[in-house]
Amino acid sequence: MTQIRPFLMFQGAVAADAIDLYLSAFPGGRVVTSTPHADPAQGIMLAELDLAGLRVLVSDSAVGHAFDFTPSSSLFVDVDDRAELERLAALLGEGGGVLMPIGDYGFSQAFAWVNDRFGVSWQLNLP
Repeated sequence: MTQIRPFLMFQGAVAADAIDLYLSAFPGGRVVTSTPHADPAQGIMLAELDLAGLRVLVSDSAVGHAFDFTPSSSLFVDVDDRAELERLAALLGEGGGVLMPIGDYGFSQAFAWVNDRFGVSWQLNLP
């Protein structure tokens, strides 16, 4: 069966910290599988998360790269209410950056776009 899943590759051994953040952001989220690198200092070779029903792969790259995350690729999250949008914007944006603050941009009730402290971009939407 063909599958398509987002893949988040981190530089440095920070994937475990990112996983902790994402599991705290999305109640019911879980680690499906996790395999460490042979050298524990290199972090996680590959983990699969279930975040609100979306399977996401994460990895600490054992090889340095001249690139990192870009906001032009992001995870888009629809929420049920404004309180949830505000909670996620604060939690995921802490230590990262705000690309678009919470507001009404004309296409939904409220929207925010943040980068988390690991560089992953999140679009948060209240339809």
